[in-house]
Amino acid sequence: MASIEKFNQLKSLIEGLEADADKFFNKGNSAAGTRVRKGLQDAKNLAQDIRLEIQAAKNETSK
Repeated sequence: MASIEKFNQLKSLIEGLEADADKFFNKGNSAAGTRVRKGLQDAKNLAQDIRLEIQAAKNETSK
């Protein structure tokens, strides 16, 4: 998967967490907090993958 596709996937993942974040922070729904935490962990892992791809591409062009 190209980096821009992963970047768009990361944006969609964050946008998808918005409703659960609202439920947790404004309504006290603890199950929503669990979903937000899981989603943020997924976002962290995806962001790391993107970072590694960018660094690899950057290293390729500087040769």
